[in-house]
Amino acid sequence: MTMMYTPTPVADLNTDVDDVARLLTADGERIADHDLDPWVADVDTHMLRDLYRDMALLRRIDAEGMALQRQGQLGLWAPCQGQEATQIGTARALRVDDFAFPSYRETGVTYARGAGPAGYVRAWRGEAHSSYDPHEIGAAIPQIIIGAQTLHAVGYGMGIQRDGGDQVVATWFGDGATSQGDVNEAMVFAASYGAPVVFVCSNNQYAISEPVGLQAQVPIARRAPGFGIPSMRVDGNDVLAVTAAMRWAIDHARTGRGPAFIEAVTYRMGPHTTSDDPTRYRDKDELERWRARDPLTRVEAYLRSQGAFDDEFAADVAAAADKIAADVRSTCLGMTSAPPVTILDNVYAEPHAGIDEERTWFTAYLDGFAESEREVSR
Repeated sequence: MTMMYTPTPVADLNTDVDDVARLLTADGERIADHDLDPWVADVDTHMLRDLYRDMALLRRIDAEGMALQRQGQLGLWAPCQGQEATQIGTARALRVDDFAFPSYRETGVTYARGAGPAGYVRAWRGEAHSSYDPHEIGAAIPQIIIGAQTLHAVGYGMGIQRDGGDQVVATWFGDGATSQGDVNEAMVFAASYGAPVVFVCSNNQYAISEPVGLQAQVPIARRAPGFGIPSMRVDGNDVLAVTAAMRWAIDHARTGRGPAFIEAVTYRMGPHTTSDDPTRYRDKDELERWRARDPLTRVEAYLRSQGAFDDEFAADVAAAADKIAADVRSTCLGMTSAPPVTILDNVYAEPHAGIDEERTWFTAYLDGFAESEREVSR
């Protein structure tokens, strides 16, 4: 008789919001953490207001992206509502000359690196292979292949070592990506060569429709030490704690001590992408529990307790959010689609006979549609 091993359910180890490092509670109370506090000793209410503003603008960009997709202006959108603290807290800790390797959900990373309105939507609209020039903003093209960006990040980090620089590379991925070979191979190489890479796992509780406890029998942060990489498990909805954790990880990598790993425990409030229906695999009670841990409301509560959040500040943030949403929408709607045949441009750096043949065939194929349309109109 064949026996099947059934693991003891330990999903609570991955979703336990108490088993994380934290500096701001869900109610906005500032608490002490002797490991994290030194890394944010300089973060005053002014800096925290800036982080709040970034998160509020990111949420509005995300909402506009969802709306544009629903209105047929974008082919797809991967929402990040609920994950603003993880993205802003990590990205804002980087230096200008550091380099970021995001996944497809890190709109906040590309925002923080300076992508601009077109940078959020051009590729999702299908107008270009990339929404921005990676060299201009210090961020690679968001990767669709799950986990592949971690290998790219380690390769870039090893290049920094050989150039003698002190820049750091950061790469983001979800909890589901930790089951991919690419992520594990990247950590092997990073640890073996001491590459200056920070791995940021955004544990948003779901790999598309599968809960994290199905693939991770212990907290994900525990995996990294097995590769020889120090790790920290932090409340991913606490932007102050995330900032502290990222500063620790960056310092570790920048000072030649090799890679570091952060597991940011957060939650994806919306669907995996706009093609997903999350109501089929999670219930309303779970959603409401996480809504009470919202990354924006906790910062607002803390700032109000410090007398640093008033109607004037709220109005200023709302106006900035309205403007960036309008800029994203007008930029998207104002894009002119290039002729379909241009998809073959820039495939190779040098002229290539194979591409010339493809272009000739594709042009004839497209002309065939034009001929059919003329026949129909007669």
